[in-house]
Amino acid sequence: MGAKKKKGAKSKTKKQAKKRAEELREEIEHHNYRYYVLDDPEISDAEYDELKRELESIEEEFQDLVTEDSPTQRVGAEPKKEFGTVRHPSRMLSLRAIQGEDEFRHFHESCREAMDSGRLSLVGEPKFDGASVELIYEKGRYVRASTRGDGGTGEDVTDNVKTIKEVPMRLRRKRGRSMPRRLVVRGEIYIEKDDFEKLNRRQSKRGEKTFANPRNAAAGSLRQLDPNVTADRPLRVFFWETASSASSRPDSHWSALKLMKHLGLKVCERINRLGAADDAVDWYETMKGDREDLPYEIDGCVFKVDSFEAQETLGARSANPRWAVAWKFPARRKVVKIKKIEAQVGRTGALTPVALLEPVRIGGARVSRVTLHNQDEIDRKDIRRGDHVLLERAGDVIPHVVRVMKKKRTGKEKKYKLPRKCPACGEPVSRPAGEAVTRCVNASCPARLEETISHFGSKDALDIDGLGKKIVEKLVENDLVGDPADLFELSEAGLKKLELFGDKKARNLMDSIEQSKKKASLARLVHGLGIPGVGLAVAQDLAAEFGKLDDIASAGEEKLKKMEGIGEVTASAIADWFGNKKNRKLLSRLKKLGLKTSAGRRGTKLKGKTIVITGSLDSMGRSEAKEAIRLQGGRATGSVSGETDYLVVGSRPGGTKRREAKEHDVEKIDEKEFLDLIGKG
Repeated sequence: MGAKKKKGAKSKTKKQAKKRAEELREEIEHHNYRYYVLDDPEISDAEYDELKRELESIEEEFQDLVTEDSPTQRVGAEPKKEFGTVRHPSRMLSLRAIQGEDEFRHFHESCREAMDSGRLSLVGEPKFDGASVELIYEKGRYVRASTRGDGGTGEDVTDNVKTIKEVPMRLRRKRGRSMPRRLVVRGEIYIEKDDFEKLNRRQSKRGEKTFANPRNAAAGSLRQLDPNVTADRPLRVFFWETASSASSRPDSHWSALKLMKHLGLKVCERINRLGAADDAVDWYETMKGDREDLPYEIDGCVFKVDSFEAQETLGARSANPRWAVAWKFPARRKVVKIKKIEAQVGRTGALTPVALLEPVRIGGARVSRVTLHNQDEIDRKDIRRGDHVLLERAGDVIPHVVRVMKKKRTGKEKKYKLPRKCPACGEPVSRPAGEAVTRCVNASCPARLEETISHFGSKDALDIDGLGKKIVEKLVENDLVGDPADLFELSEAGLKKLELFGDKKARNLMDSIEQSKKKASLARLVHGLGIPGVGLAVAQDLAAEFGKLDDIASAGEEKLKKMEGIGEVTASAIADWFGNKKNRKLLSRLKKLGLKTSAGRRGTKLKGKTIVITGSLDSMGRSEAKEAIRLQGGRATGSVSGETDYLVVGSRPGGTKRREAKEHDVEKIDEKEFLDLIGKG
């Protein structure tokens, strides 16, 4: 079928323009199908472009004739602030993964036994390594697309999926066949291997983040808030299912796949209809052998019972159907040489040994480094610099060392030990007894500075409103903060010089920082220091037990171990943190800047009492109330039981806790009575 003769771009009447625009849309969609789905174009690119230009010209002249499903509307839309949600008409269940032929034959036999006739037909499909989506067509027109999400509800990616040229805006109508009133189809968004390499080269050239593998690239591209970014990515699609809620659904999965093809939806050419278990096993082996030659990534084969009636008979578990399985391929492995091992400092101060490798391709991804996790793992596997190791990509995503190829050793390999000083700041590192992780405990270490500052200003710590991740990044990037104390020496004038700040935003952040000094308790400050193992509850216990920051700092490991709820590992981590010179210097600065470094010693008003809070308190937040209970020797818990002494009922209380309090005969008190109990009435 060739291109129709081009008519003048300027139509004499609106009626003529409307008719011609409709003809052009149908013709362009036809050629999209021939080019993107069948890979069999009928016209040249120049002729195709001419059709598009004519349609664009008509729509520009008569803008009220533009339709949502017009081929001219694929290029994207306005960026969204956030994705909306879409409830799937029927759940998108995940498939149970199996390994090995024995598991597959057990699946096949159990399905066969459930059939009255004992005869079983399966459909085998490649297990695509991409991002699953659901599309809805109404009266043949594309109306909605969503991600799998939690299976029941997904994210609305309608505008993004619209940019994928293999997705028809209108379904094809076949002679003698009626168009389904409503069709719900599911498929996989993916990126071909060659396109993935080109995308990463382009990302690198632009100075933008590259992707680990095609699956991550597809999923990340699909979830862009700006559809124009998605339109710029080489996304493709295979459709593999019609949902059970679709109208006019055929009686089998194989027929549904044929229907989708008739309607112009792209279905993978490698899908096969299979009978005996031996046939399915042979097909699996064929696909495994062909895997590397396919233009797209697959990580296994999916087998589905063909008959929809049989599928209903077999039913589903809570998370996956009994009528389908995913038979995964064995993990890809390669032998590679370790050139070097170096320690990297993470945002929490953890030192992680990383092996730098001679680059190797495994499963479509270029691997040049692999984490060795910790010193214990290195010692257990006896991994040395210069070793040849067997590398595996588990689930075709995360590479890890399976074992050392010791027969390849030459004697030049060298053992590795993590450094005793942090490679980022030069401070001594610490590994508490019983812990596998070695850490830099310097709160001002540049490698962990952003995490340190963000945690210090978090809700359960200093609660600095407006100190978000992007703000912290800017402050660190411009050398305005080198440790948490620097936050209290920021100036409004200095903030306004940064790109993110106007007058109001700078003033609000300064006000928030100043307020945090006044309202932050000792427990919040201790929690904000980011000591390993010290969450808010432990910080509250420390504040209640010692009363002063200086006393916590000088307590020592042995004294700390005697406290209830603090084990050897946490006691060692606390002692190490306060033993660091730079950390002690930070504490001295915080004290001089006016932060609260003392609290009343533990009282006895609530000694032995267990208290639960429901609803909101006007005088203080939930964390502050729990801290006050602990300071008076009480125990704050989250649920009512027979051991609960008081239920504090604030505004907008929950009904469950009140019912439980009634069942267990627990005394209910209001906020005023609670304040009297803790000595703040």
